[in-house]
Amino acid sequence: MTTSAPLFPVYYLRQIADQLTSGGADAGAWLARHGLQPDQLSDTSVTLPFPAYHALLTDAVATSGEPALGLLVGARLPINTHGVLGLAAMSSSTLRQSVEMLDRFVSLRTPLVAISHATAEDGGALRLRIDPALPLGDIHQLVMEAVTLTVKNLLDFIAGARHIAAVGFGFPEPPYAALAQDLFQCEVLYGQQWTGFDLPPAVLDQPLKLADPTTFSEAAAMCQREFDRLRQPASMVARIRRAMLASPGQFPSLQVTARLFNCTPRTLHRRLLAEGTSFQQLLDQVRHRLACEHLKAGKLSVQEIAYALGYTEIANFRRAFKRWEGVPPSAFGDSARAVREVI
Repeated sequence: MTTSAPLFPVYYLRQIADQLTSGGADAGAWLARHGLQPDQLSDTSVTLPFPAYHALLTDAVATSGEPALGLLVGARLPINTHGVLGLAAMSSSTLRQSVEMLDRFVSLRTPLVAISHATAEDGGALRLRIDPALPLGDIHQLVMEAVTLTVKNLLDFIAGARHIAAVGFGFPEPPYAALAQDLFQCEVLYGQQWTGFDLPPAVLDQPLKLADPTTFSEAAAMCQREFDRLRQPASMVARIRRAMLASPGQFPSLQVTARLFNCTPRTLHRRLLAEGTSFQQLLDQVRHRLACEHLKAGKLSVQEIAYALGYTEIANFRRAFKRWEGVPPSAFGDSARAVREVI
């Protein structure tokens, strides 16, 4: 069974946008450079392939001019931003159970890292490790700092106390090490063989004040269902749509797309027919979606949108849009802006 490449949800980008704004940068322009609008960051259905996500994070560091961006973003993440996984962790009976949930289901929140845990051979501390789940390149330090601070803050909150004496990172000490120690509120060690921290044995199995067996059972079951769903291979339609959205304006042709998926154009056409569509229909759907988003945003002219969607003639775009929506693109954009002004 072939596993499709992971997709990255955009909801954690909201904290990056907030941090950029706090630092005086233009978060809207940062998102726009990557084909996103601020309102999309609240849409749990919006996902990105890794190259697009990587480009966003790299650009965020450059835009902010802040080398400690990962720490500042990690500090911004409130406890209630971690979805059903956070709910399962917070309603666990013990810290050990919370760690087990994070270990098993962290990929539901971000495919960037993997969490693992093991108890020392002498029955002592439980070591929680955070490792990259794929090569992160120049965003490695940003991601590891943000995730490690987020996980520590979550476990501190669940425990109702700070039991972690030190945090370790597998990279050299940065110039902002003092800031890291202030944010982690414990000793921070660099140049370690692993990234993560130890939990003392005395606190691992103590009952937690927030424990709620019913809520935990329901949340854990929801995590499992979502985990099982994500492990299923994506349909050919979903994989091609994802490839198109990853390169708006330079949509791959049928021939190029077939090569991407290691098949012939004829085979690709046959697979799409089996799923009830065609390559041209998929392309029209993606162009339709992007056109509506651009027109609602109101930042590009109709001509610029047509060009961005790969149309060489603006008249062809106008005809296509009227077929999709029943009105010309200019009328659709005027209507969307009027609704936004009323709201």
